[in-house]
Amino acid sequence: MEITIYHNPRCSKSRQTLDLIRSKGFEPKIVLYLEEVPTESELARILDLLDRKPAEIIRQNEADCKAHCTNIHDLSKEAQIALMVQYPKVIERPIVVRGSRAIIGRPPELVLDLLD
Repeated sequence: MEITIYHNPRCSKSRQTLDLIRSKGFEPKIVLYLEEVPTESELARILDLLDRKPAEIIRQNEADCKAHCTNIHDLSKEAQIALMVQYPKVIERPIVVRGSRAIIGRPPELVLDLLD
């Protein structure tokens, strides 16, 4: 079963998560989400797999969030997802997807559940 990591190589947690996946013998599909921005429907699917609301995976301390979404909780789910597509730096990382499950690798060891 394929493993996909939504990865930012500049992020230490994302690099650690990728290294952990590889150390367990897996070579995941790497999506550099800042370059290959997920669509709104892809993000909605990921959110369903994570069992999270959009605001729960938006990095509210990120400069793009502070500049463009002053009150994220007042936006609709659709508007929050659209914001993540427009400003992908606000998406929490790394997100690892395997089959019908997904986990945010913070801390990286959380992804071990997906690898069993």
